[in-house]
Amino acid sequence: MDRGHLLIRGPDDEKHRIALEDVAVLICNAHGLTCSVNLVRRLAERGAVVVFCGSNHLPVAWTLPVVGHHEQSGRMRAQLAATPALRNRLWQRLVRAKIENQAAVLEAVGQVGAALEAMSRRVRPGDPDNLEGLAAQRYWPLLFGEGFRRNPDGEGANALLNWGYAVLRSAVARAVVGAGLHPTPGIHHRSAVNPMCLVDDVMEPFRPFVDLAVRRLLEDGNEQVDPRSKARLVAVLYADLEVQGATSPILVCLERLAASLARSFRDGRVRLALPHPPTALELAALGRETC
Repeated sequence: MDRGHLLIRGPDDEKHRIALEDVAVLICNAHGLTCSVNLVRRLAERGAVVVFCGSNHLPVAWTLPVVGHHEQSGRMRAQLAATPALRNRLWQRLVRAKIENQAAVLEAVGQVGAALEAMSRRVRPGDPDNLEGLAAQRYWPLLFGEGFRRNPDGEGANALLNWGYAVLRSAVARAVVGAGLHPTPGIHHRSAVNPMCLVDDVMEPFRPFVDLAVRRLLEDGNEQVDPRSKARLVAVLYADLEVQGATSPILVCLERLAASLARSFRDGRVRLALPHPPTALELAALGRETC
């Protein structure tokens, strides 16, 4: 940290400066990287998240701000007090939105998404029929080919997905904490060893946009997690989506969704601000541009 800026020094001692106010998430993915405690502290004071990744490009550690909202205590109590019925209805909406967006992504790459659109309309509270999983079984082969298997330890498309999801997950964590919610107690995810259960719930509708960016990287012959692919995956956060009649970058949509989730917990009814499924034309630039 140097005079209100993130100061980056490369191996050749070349220096780059970025204003701390412009940093939403700092992702540390290089093994030889070092950063100062002062920098991490100043970023946390501004609501930014710092993520440290392992060799598979997945997060192994995070720093999150302790205080994210002036009503944080009350919002967390409402979150913990949410009834199973409310959680089931919230999960229904999140799963429905995820499948709708998967269908939109398939249409954007020239596949037919009608089957997934029909499936999304059948999702019941809590998704007891596991339509999320059934949709995935149809979705992955159509997007990446019949031989594709989602493997967090894999290379190529899987490594790109890992890094893209790490970017998205960190942005969602920032939005969740910023809305005064606790990232651990989830709506649907319940793992005893996952400290980001709520984050993983909230990010589900946005995963397909990372998938589309990875598909387009592969179409361009880029199968490595390198500076070019990282820039295009980060740019996903700046793609515009329509939410309740207003068009905003995904980074802003995440904040609106987290705030609406906090209101849902407070009021005891579903009030989620979810993006409208984009058209193929609206998705035309996603994954092709860099931020």
